[in-house]
Amino acid sequence: MAHKQAAMAVDVPLPRHAGKPAPDVEALLAQMTLAEKIGQMTQIDRSALHGSDGGEIKDFFIGSVLSGADSLPKPNVPETWVAMVDRFQDHALSTRLGIPLIYGIDAVHGNGGVKGATLFPHEIGLGCTRSPELVEAVCRVTAQEVAAVGIDWTFAPCLAVPRDERWGRTYEGFGETPELAVTLGAAAIRGYQQAPGGAAILATAKHYLADGGTSGGKDRGDAAITEDELRRIHLPGYEAAIKAGVGSVMVSFSSWNGHPMHGHRHLITTVLKGELAFAGFTVTDWAAIDLMSPDYKKDIEVAINAGIDMVMVPTQYREFITYLKELVNEGQVPMARIDDAVRRILKQKVRFGLWERPFTDRTLTPTIGSAAHRAVARDAVRKSLVLLKNDGAALPLRKEARVHVCGFRADDMGVQCGGWSVGWRGRRGDITTGGTTIRQAIAEVVGAGRIDFSKDATGAERSDAVVVVVGEDPYAEGSGDRAELFLTTEDRMLVAAAKRSGKPVIVVLLTGRPLVLGEVLDEATALIAAWLPGTEGGGIADILYGIAKPTGKLSCSWPRDMTQVPINVGDASYDPLFAYGFGLTYP
Repeated sequence: MAHKQAAMAVDVPLPRHAGKPAPDVEALLAQMTLAEKIGQMTQIDRSALHGSDGGEIKDFFIGSVLSGADSLPKPNVPETWVAMVDRFQDHALSTRLGIPLIYGIDAVHGNGGVKGATLFPHEIGLGCTRSPELVEAVCRVTAQEVAAVGIDWTFAPCLAVPRDERWGRTYEGFGETPELAVTLGAAAIRGYQQAPGGAAILATAKHYLADGGTSGGKDRGDAAITEDELRRIHLPGYEAAIKAGVGSVMVSFSSWNGHPMHGHRHLITTVLKGELAFAGFTVTDWAAIDLMSPDYKKDIEVAINAGIDMVMVPTQYREFITYLKELVNEGQVPMARIDDAVRRILKQKVRFGLWERPFTDRTLTPTIGSAAHRAVARDAVRKSLVLLKNDGAALPLRKEARVHVCGFRADDMGVQCGGWSVGWRGRRGDITTGGTTIRQAIAEVVGAGRIDFSKDATGAERSDAVVVVVGEDPYAEGSGDRAELFLTTEDRMLVAAAKRSGKPVIVVLLTGRPLVLGEVLDEATALIAAWLPGTEGGGIADILYGIAKPTGKLSCSWPRDMTQVPINVGDASYDPLFAYGFGLTYP
């Protein structure tokens, strides 16, 4: 693979320190100074470290580093990651007490920060599988590919229950019902945290609480809902996550009835840590406490006293450390609250063997993007696709048929993977060195000589069938919030051009949520919701050609038009285009 060739020039020195037995947490806590304790509560982004050395980790006793989704080393190959993470760990182990660093990353559908990694369907697609076993397998593979670059913590799974399709993070949730968050969220946690062979990593249940219930689907917005709805719809996934042993919970940017979640003592301390008996640690989202008020020091006081244990600073760590020290010395934050936070963090570091195995297991590194891992992803793609229409048994296609594949999205890995794919928002184009696009996958099944390709359906009339790939461009978080959920004019014109060929039109939709289909539904002979499938387009070809039968069932209701948005199963007036749980198959 290309990333292995590039890696040959990367120097990967062996770490200087060796592993050692884990300490008694209480004995260790008793030895720590206030500066060392606050260091454990501080998470900084690698971009905030001056230069590539990371000596500030030692200077400030930093307990955690993360790579934000655009904070990627160069060259972006596994060996660069290994060298970087192990170098940072060396600094942590050089401190007086030698407390290991825990490194976090948004590996939300595979280790999406690393080129060459296996990328899986986003959670909305996995929700359509209804298979805890498959989700657990996907997350075991992800854990191995994360551990393979020395990282031991993923900010996943997302347990949001998206209730408004306009939300830009809709694809990050398993679906619109709490049942999916309960069954599949717990499975994901088991996959991450129980991965065999030294590959287990810390999972994160996020974003606590009700991030999927904000008014108008606004990212970082306000969930103006009753406590009954909060508990009935949005809390069950966290109850299940805690029973599954999740070690960390990330608090949401959003608010509940005007009260920012990061300062919500009742929900964080009373409900999460008390009522639900969560024994792990809480972490903020990216620079999230800064948004609570214009007074940063007051924000720190409110958040820590509300029950926040670790703060994703992620860049202004000097100010955070200074202010939190002042707050403790002024009596505004009790030392007992500091000790509780640090104790929770240290217990998870002990649990995941960071003292015994502080550095990358380099025997795992060559498994990144392996054939075995891609086979799991291909199976996940097959089982996540939902066949919405199939007039005249247009599918499956015959292998001997001549097929015209059209639309640039059919041959665009970036569009196929969506957000959180070698960059925060993702992008069009060749983002990764592995996997197959839809066009490539069809050619692999039937041979390149049996397919034609165009971006605009030119020549489609000479085929036996036309496969048209349309959908959304990549996005993440608030950049994906949309007031209207229509296909682009370009995509609608493409389907209309394919229809004019007079041949059966098979529409494959790459999207992070249901879109208003309009005339496209009428023009399509067959329609597949392929979601954001990741790197393994072969799973789509498998369904198109009947190598596997479609089994996916909608994890969300599909609106007829924008007047029905938001729409969810159980609504008083429920008349969707396709109901929650809908999905056709082949005879």
